[in-house]
Amino acid sequence: MLKKNIVLIGIMGSGKSTLGKILAKNLRMNFLDTDLLIEKECKLKIKDIFQKYGEKYFRKKEEKIVNKILSKENNSIIALGGGTFLNKNLQKKILRETISIWLKASFKIIYNRCKNSNHRPLLQNKNNLNTSLKKLINDRYPIYRKANIIIIANKTPKILCDNIKKKINKINNL
Repeated sequence: MLKKNIVLIGIMGSGKSTLGKILAKNLRMNFLDTDLLIEKECKLKIKDIFQKYGEKYFRKKEEKIVNKILSKENNSIIALGGGTFLNKNLQKKILRETISIWLKASFKIIYNRCKNSNHRPLLQNKNNLNTSLKKLINDRYPIYRKANIIIIANKTPKILCDNIKKKINKINNL
């Protein structure tokens, strides 16, 4: 059993939810997806929360839920929304109290995963998908780089899980 929760960070489409479920099962840990928890609490999909209440409202909900999870949960894999780690208060808490893992995916992988998605509010303008994604990557990757572990997310989930387990064991044995 790990001493800390594992937090997966990365841009939308990097595989946080998919890999998180597999990793949690593999490590016999709980799995939590903060976006799903926000949707459950608001009884709305993320894109509808953005449309109805705006991004500022969403970010406040997100901060409240993530703080609650970090203070109550143990032995969990937590998949964060793509913008969560940009919140400086949450970022400090995550870096101090968890093992943070950045799933670093290439532009091509993210583009292919997001191009047909209708539930990503920051990518609603399909005509500018290329430009929007490149801007998000340029803005966020320098911040994501602060994570404890960086995993290049270009392999199968099984291989990625094995790589993550090795890196976590290294940290855990320090």
